[in-house]
Order: sequence, then structure tokens, then C-alpha cells
Amino acid sequence: MSFEIENRVSKSPIQSIDLSDFLINKEFDTFDIRNWLKDDLILIEKDFRNHVKSFDWSIYKNKLVSISCSTDAIIPDWAFMLISSELNKLNIKNFIGSVEDFEDILMIESINSLDLSMYKNKPVIIKGCTNKKFKKYFYSLLIDKIQPVAKSIMFGEACSSVPIFKAKILILSKAPPEKTFTMPNRLPIPSEKIFLIASGCMPGIGI
Repeated sequence: MSFEIENRVSKSPIQSIDLSDFLINKEFDTFDIRNWLKDDLILIEKDFRNHVKSFDWSIYKNKLVSISCSTDAIIPDWAFMLISSELNKLNIKNFIGSVEDFEDILMIESINSLDLSMYKNKPVIIKGCTNKKFKKYFYSLLIDKIQPVAKSIMFGEACSSVPIFKAKILILSKAPPEKTFTMPNRLPIPSEKIFLIASGCMPGIGI
């Protein structure tokens, strides 16, 4: 007799989320404005614009480009914007800032575009063992994204996890039958008592 080993984990309704899946699998590159500054400090507008105009921006095709300056020079904002505009003409995704900040922005965009349909009313595990250490605010973004639809949220692995959230189950009980009230039938009041009440002369009642 042969026995088939059942993999309960694979058949589990639990959905797992790995932050590593939100990393952008594309090459990053940096454009350093420093190379177009006089003495690495001074930006001369005419020369700078000529550099921008004559530069072959197509070398950054299929790359993600961060635009920055590696010196302490005071660079006007329009200079960064001018380079960004040239890259946009070639549909080259770019970011004014460091590569690290660019990676964070792209991960945030990726988390925000997460399809929630596969997590609706299901237990979800956010994986704790990843190849990269992530900043803590990515976890708060995930919680904010999936908590409204998930049945529960755990952190760790399927074999060992820590509970984070569990949706409340609302139990609807049958409403009690609606009570109806009827006024009791009043006994007819003799006409002589009606007269006494109207005149305030009921026996035992002082005026």
C-alpha cells in the first residue's frame, strides 16, 4: 500500500506577501551634475544649457536614472528639472535625488498598485525572512493596504508566524418580534360624574 504525503501548506488558503517581490528589477544609474560645473562649484547657465542640449541622453535607455550633485555646490532647481525634462522626452524614468530614495519611491508605487482581489477574506502572511532588510515604513504601507480586505494578517513564515490582525466576525441575531400596544377599553363614565368632574366637586377632592 502506498501513501501520498499531503502538503498542507501548499493547499492552505493562506496568501503570502514578500516585500522582495516589490523590488524593481531594472538597472539604476546616476547622472551627476558636478561634471558640468565650473571648478565643481559654479553653474554657468549658458554653458549648462549647451551641455544639456548636446548630450546624448539615449545612453540611459532602459535604465532608471537618479539626478543628483555630488558636491556642496548650490544648484538651482531648474537645472535638475531641465535634465529631468530631457530624459522624459525619451520616456526614461527618472528621479531628482539619490538612488536609494528612488528605489523607495518605486517600491511605494508598486505596493500602492497591488491587486487586492487575491487577499480578500483570506489569511495573509507577510514574510519575515527576506534576502534584504527593508525599512519599517514599507510594512506599515502593506498593513494599510491589505487590512481592509484580509481575514487576518500574520508576520513570519507559514510554519511559524506572529498574529498581527484578525477581522471581527459580526453575528447577526434575529430581531425580537415587534411589540404592539393597545389601549385598554375605558369604562363609560356616568353623566353625573362628568358634571362633578367639570365643576371640581368630586367627592374627596378639595378645591
